[in-house]
Amino acid sequence: MPGTTGGREKVMDRDAVEATLRELAGLIADRTEDPADLMVVGIRRRGVELADRIADHLERAGFAPVDTGSLDITLYRDDFEQVGPRPVIGPTELPGEITGRRVVLVDDVLYTGRTVRAALDELADFGRPRRIELCVLVDRGGRELPIQPDYVGRRLEVPPGRQVAVSVPDLDGDLCVCLVDTAEAG
Repeated sequence: MPGTTGGREKVMDRDAVEATLRELAGLIADRTEDPADLMVVGIRRRGVELADRIADHLERAGFAPVDTGSLDITLYRDDFEQVGPRPVIGPTELPGEITGRRVVLVDDVLYTGRTVRAALDELADFGRPRRIELCVLVDRGGRELPIQPDYVGRRLEVPPGRQVAVSVPDLDGDLCVCLVDTAEAG
């Protein structure tokens, strides 16, 4: 259940996140005319595991195996020089040609829109999808760019001095969404 421990306020536990991902998969399925045209691509790091979970829900709902991939947008960030002297760069892995396909980008949190802008720039280097849609687990508002999601799991009002922290099992050992003090998250 949601609750507060120290400076962390859990707003979505494992069950709530899984139910939300299942709902997001259902919304994506409802808008899918040709399942073979669909590619679900997660933005590293936490968006990748969320994309895989959404693809699993789609497959359980009767879709053929869903093409999934991952984008590492590190080199496309507009604040790359502020990241530090040795940024961690992971692989970008796409399961095939994206030109002419419907790509659903998945990320954990939408805030300023800069991560999504970087992902769009990187995708353009790989081809020209027929359509790109954005799916986020949490939309916390605060946009600096004109980017809006097509699929939103939950919208959160985030007070000053706090930020959203999404945990996924592969990286964090848990599946949940918390509000944390900005100093703790940094």
